[in-house]
Amino acid sequence: AVVSTQSTGDSEIIIYDYLTSDVISTVTVHMSAVKNIVYSNTHRTVLSVDDKGIIEYWSSDTFKFEQKSGTGQRLFQYKTDTDLFCFLQHKCSVLNLSVSPDGKYFATFSTDRKIRVFHFSSAKLFRVYDESLSVATKVQQEQQLIPSIDFGRRLAQERDLEKVEQFGYSSVIFDDSSSMVIYPTLLGIKITHLQMNKCVRMLGVMENVRFLKLALCHPVTRKQGFELSVVNPNIKHAQQDPTIFCTGHKKNRFYLFTGREPDQTNLESDRDILNERPTREDIIAAQTDEKAKLASSTILHTNLGDIHLRLFSAECPRTVENFTTHAKNNYYNGIIFHRVIKQFMVQTGDPLGDGTGGESIWGSDFEDEFHRNLKHDRPYTVSMANRGPNTNGSQFFITLIPPPWLDNKHTVFGRVVKGMDVVDKIGAAKTHPKTDMPYEPMKIMSITVK
Repeated sequence: AVVSTQSTGDSEIIIYDYLTSDVISTVTVHMSAVKNIVYSNTHRTVLSVDDKGIIEYWSSDTFKFEQKSGTGQRLFQYKTDTDLFCFLQHKCSVLNLSVSPDGKYFATFSTDRKIRVFHFSSAKLFRVYDESLSVATKVQQEQQLIPSIDFGRRLAQERDLEKVEQFGYSSVIFDDSSSMVIYPTLLGIKITHLQMNKCVRMLGVMENVRFLKLALCHPVTRKQGFELSVVNPNIKHAQQDPTIFCTGHKKNRFYLFTGREPDQTNLESDRDILNERPTREDIIAAQTDEKAKLASSTILHTNLGDIHLRLFSAECPRTVENFTTHAKNNYYNGIIFHRVIKQFMVQTGDPLGDGTGGESIWGSDFEDEFHRNLKHDRPYTVSMANRGPNTNGSQFFITLIPPPWLDNKHTVFGRVVKGMDVVDKIGAAKTHPKTDMPYEPMKIMSITVK
């Protein structure tokens, strides 16, 4: 058993003995820094790629290119007969590389956002799937897969992602049958059938996460199940359930996609298991648990009348604490409703009055607090405005209609219980066509916290 490694920025690949850690050989098939290495057990052949986009084949037995793989299957004779130079032609580099379980294909994800699937033996292109932002925008315009506001936010996140190292974490993998390729996009995780040449399923489309690294946990095979059942008799009755493990951009956790429905025995339990190290804000909140009980209602005194709010302090303690503390400190006094969109919502909470300002009581953004029982399923819902995941500050809005596309994107922390007519008056105000700002100022004069 051997292990191959490459140093950061080094073109050499070092082969170690797995048991003794002794260096067996040094492979120098690349002229530039090696970025990725994968091994095909079917062919007993290694594929490695450097930062110039050059993919090299080499034998795990001789550590050099062989026209016949370690199992006797014939490979291409000359690299000019292959499509391996396509990355140089398109001036892109390979970010991720994987080989199908049956050794028939290998797939790449590159900086031009294209998924390329090659025949392993001939290194000829089999499929190309373009996941560029221009193509995603065209698909969104034609099919409207997600709300336009959410798509615009994801598009901005993608442009930021391209500038950081995490973009290279995006992976492409095969399923156990080698008939499907699975990869993350800005619209979710795509499962594409290679023979049918179409996307057969999308996962996590409505999740507020940009998935990156993927791994597939295959179901237990019959042989394995028989062997393991000797140790655990219950395993032979277990349902086969392949599970996709994922990481997310700027997320300190991993996510699982499975074919099973959530356990419904405990209706109060949440889907997510939170096991991250507590943030600074979490520690501060824990230290202040002995303070007076959070308020359950407030009254917004506006220049058009009073709006009575019921607050969900049990479900969203951080958000309610932030809101009520600001209210007690007169933070919202004199602030206008700077954004009014008819038949949608009215927004306020920005001391600058233009939608660009405001901060939390902790001086920095704080995390979302989603709850399965708190949805944007009715008008007069009070919810936090944000710039993306976990960017809550001081701004909030009140809906005029049920906007379900905002679920799990904005924290619902209250409902209007009285003064709906005042909300409707604000929502009917004449606004600037470009900024959605009312021509006549409508203000929060003060807030009473109960």
